[in-house]
Amino acid sequence: MEQSNLWNTTNNCSITEFKYTIYPATYLFIFSLGLIGNLISLFFFIRTWRTTVASSPVNILMVNLLMSDLMMVCSLPLRASYYLMESDWAFGDVTCRIMSYIFYINMYGSIYFLMVLSVVRFVAIVKPFHYIRWQSSRRAWMICIVVWLIVSVTSIPLLRAGTSEGEHGRTKCLELDTSLLETIIILNRGVLVLGFVMPFAVISVCYVFAAFYLLKLKSQRSQFNHKKSCSLVIIVLLIFLTCFMPYHVVRTIFLEAEMEVIKNGYGESCYYIQRLREAAVVTHCLASGNSCLDPLLFFFVGENFISFWRENASRGQSCIVEHNVKEPDSKRVKTGVLCLGPVGT
Repeated sequence: MEQSNLWNTTNNCSITEFKYTIYPATYLFIFSLGLIGNLISLFFFIRTWRTTVASSPVNILMVNLLMSDLMMVCSLPLRASYYLMESDWAFGDVTCRIMSYIFYINMYGSIYFLMVLSVVRFVAIVKPFHYIRWQSSRRAWMICIVVWLIVSVTSIPLLRAGTSEGEHGRTKCLELDTSLLETIIILNRGVLVLGFVMPFAVISVCYVFAAFYLLKLKSQRSQFNHKKSCSLVIIVLLIFLTCFMPYHVVRTIFLEAEMEVIKNGYGESCYYIQRLREAAVVTHCLASGNSCLDPLLFFFVGENFISFWRENASRGQSCIVEHNVKEPDSKRVKTGVLCLGPVGT
């Protein structure tokens, strides 16, 4: 399902020059920007890891996003070199197999981590007592482990796609095996629903209900929470609408078009299939770019970043308020950390 090269290797309707130009430039740009952003995020996580803030469910989810993004950005120079060498893979069969595997682990891992993060924020806003009662670093890590297992196991078939012998003695990688296209189309339909449509629907529902809830609140703290939640909504929707939606839409159309080419040939004009192949290149680059946008969550929503700057600017003021919360219908007072924002903002 590697979309970067889902086309026949014949010269008919080829966009070879287009992909040799776009892929290396884009991959190296994403690598530079993503590496800087994720390393800065890693710095803040390391500086605050022993604090209560660092062990919040939100930050545990974000550190897993960080791990996923770092894997992705570190693979991009190898992808770029493949196209700079005009589709000649020089890093061995095992490394080739890992490339597609990393891409899909990163993309669907990011999608599911963003979905869980959105649900956590929804519960923290709408049911703060439940959030305080149930927030646990152990539970957060268990959820992250489940996500990693799901995306890792379901992506195992991609490890079958290794190198192959191409024209002029070149070693091909990241290429489509057209003999498996029917199977890939069937798998794509399932992945489209479970890997994109369902998470996007969950995220949308969470944000709609959270927005209605926040609009009813008038307190100063709720206004801050509203701003912070709006930041989360904007960033997550930006990632989905810019990176993931175009990729899944184009990939679905593209696979069907390639099957039509196999059955009926190119026809009289190359215009449609060439434009579709160019769109496949562009949307694959956009999907890879999610590793550049995820650090925005760390900087604008994550408690580590806010806590670090509040501590340095205000000499010890914490971004997280430790509350003594009286639970509804109970005389018991429970102490917990409600990670919704800095004090006095």
